Amino acid sequence: MRDLGRSDGLATFRFSTSHREGGLAARLAGSDGQVLAPPRGPDELDLVAELHEALIESLDTNALNASSPKAARELVADAAEQLVGQRELSVYGEARQRLVRAVVDEVLGLGPIQPLVDDDSVSEIMVNGPNHVCVERNGVISLTDVRFRDDEHIRRLAERILSAIGRRVDEAAPMVDARLPDGSRVNITMPPATPEHPTITIRKFRRDRYTIEDLIRVGTLDERLAEFLGTCVTYRRNVLVSGGAGSGKTTLLNALSAFIPRSERIITIEDPVELALQQRHVVRMEARPPDMQGQHAITQRDLLRNALRMRPDRIIIGEIRGPEAFEMLQAMNTGHEGSLSTVHANSTRDALARVENMVLMSGVDLPVHAIREQIASALDVVVQLQRFADGSRRIVRVSEVTGMEGLTVTLQDLFVFRSTGLDDEGRVTGRFEPTGIRPTFSEAIELQGGVLAPSLFLSEGWR
Repeated sequence: MRDLGRSDGLATFRFSTSHREGGLAARLAGSDGQVLAPPRGPDELDLVAELHEALIESLDTNALNASSPKAARELVADAAEQLVGQRELSVYGEARQRLVRAVVDEVLGLGPIQPLVDDDSVSEIMVNGPNHVCVERNGVISLTDVRFRDDEHIRRLAERILSAIGRRVDEAAPMVDARLPDGSRVNITMPPATPEHPTITIRKFRRDRYTIEDLIRVGTLDERLAEFLGTCVTYRRNVLVSGGAGSGKTTLLNALSAFIPRSERIITIEDPVELALQQRHVVRMEARPPDMQGQHAITQRDLLRNALRMRPDRIIIGEIRGPEAFEMLQAMNTGHEGSLSTVHANSTRDALARVENMVLMSGVDLPVHAIREQIASALDVVVQLQRFADGSRRIVRVSEVTGMEGLTVTLQDLFVFRSTGLDDEGRVTGRFEPTGIRPTFSEAIELQGGVLAPSLFLSEGWR
């Protein structure tokens, strides 16, 4: 947050931290659920900027720092209200609340996009330019009426986000990944990487994670698939979740992790941290990018190598992105069964090819045939997710890795999603169908006390 200590302009406002309850701040959007429109037009945006600068020069930093977040918002809101009154601005009712809310968000929040951050229905925020701010709700992207004054306004917000974590973005380093205090992922780009405008993309962190029951309710999978995948996780099959960007890979991975017995020690490796596991014995590890001198990076490969020395029962890699794929296969093949991970790919076959390519990136001196043998012996199940045009996300294929035929890793489909068209509201309809093939690891699960009944893989006869 920028310096609030200057007091060389207007007379300093001073407030008690025992500020009265209620007042303007309690009436602002976000405090009582009321949704206020963003500032409208360049004149109102300029007025927000003017009040913001005046307020920065007049706030009592000590009172603000000693306050809770809620109290700080009330203090700034009342200071902004007094400033509006001092200037005798002809702004009343909802327009006045909207103006004060915008000023408070400039001082303490993320400026024009703070209401979108506070909106639980928004899963992603995309600032593509001053007049082009989009959001994703329920898998569908739409343009909002949120506006920035200009590119410099976006740039200042980006710098505020990064300054809190000791990072920077400029022409020398025009692309940065970061994380907000609530865990949301942020990507920031500047010219020349994006020549037209600076951009900010925020993928919001959900604290109310989807459970497997939630995913059944929204149609990502059905009860039969949930039982099968849950059994695979419980009885230590190695599962790879594949899909495109925004297809719900991490959401499904998080839901599946609930099937891991609570007595087991789990180590998660992520970049950045997104999983929210409910087990008691979880060690979370997070990769770190290099500093401004290009040093002190911590890669997922470094973390995985260290995790193997930490006596894990399970290793969960949020997303395989590079050379750590080799260590992951080694771990799966040497006593760390039941590992989970995700990968960007468009089919189950492509997922295996991606893993192979990433092993080759590790620089290991192994022939392709040996790498494919490692993949075939390490992975048990590949789950393919797809995001449809209506915004829904579904499992479209579940395949078993069965071994090798010559130089080819062999797969057999166990379940597929059959689309039946669109309903009256334009939503994709369909059903999950078993192929009738029972996985080869069924006996191994039964030896551990689990059950994969033959009826689970038949179109008819499942309870």
